[in-house]
Amino acid sequence: MGKQPVAKKAEVVDEVRSLLQASQMVLVIDYKGLTVSEMNQLRAELRKADAVCMVVKNTLMRRAVADQKAWAGILPFLSGPTAFIMIRGDIPAALKAYQDFAKQTKKTEFRGAAAEGLSLTLDQAKAIAELPPKEVLMAQVAGSLKSVATRLAVGLNAVPTQVARGIYEIPASLARAIRAIADKEAA
Repeated sequence: MGKQPVAKKAEVVDEVRSLLQASQMVLVIDYKGLTVSEMNQLRAELRKADAVCMVVKNTLMRRAVADQKAWAGILPFLSGPTAFIMIRGDIPAALKAYQDFAKQTKKTEFRGAAAEGLSLTLDQAKAIAELPPKEVLMAQVAGSLKSVATRLAVGLNAVPTQVARGIYEIPASLARAIRAIADKEAA
């Protein structure tokens, strides 16, 4: 005996949810006019960038994202024949693979993208793709914070020396702030 249609739909919704949980971004495209061979070609190119292309009924995608705020950005694009490119790995590589395919076939149309609950245009998706990896951004922020803290510490260290020499007077507001911090730490 085959599966019940309702059970099959629930299985598809579960599979889509699982793919979405592993994805960083989803591209929504209109695949009208693509042949099976062309669709297989697109899927093969996307696999290289750790992305999956699925054709899912819009109603089933609505069910899959219904309780997931991170993918609410998909909802405005759900009309007509829709395919979803779920990017788990390299966003720039997946976008390039899709764009190259779209230029070559001239049969697919980009509707939009979604990430972190936002609906994105192609330009916005490209801008996100051009950002450095998360680890690099975190290192840059940490370096900036360390630099600010170091400059502040050096500056505060120099104040007593300069005051002793009579070169610099501590502004009353800075003196009060330093005294408040010292009192708070002593308590």
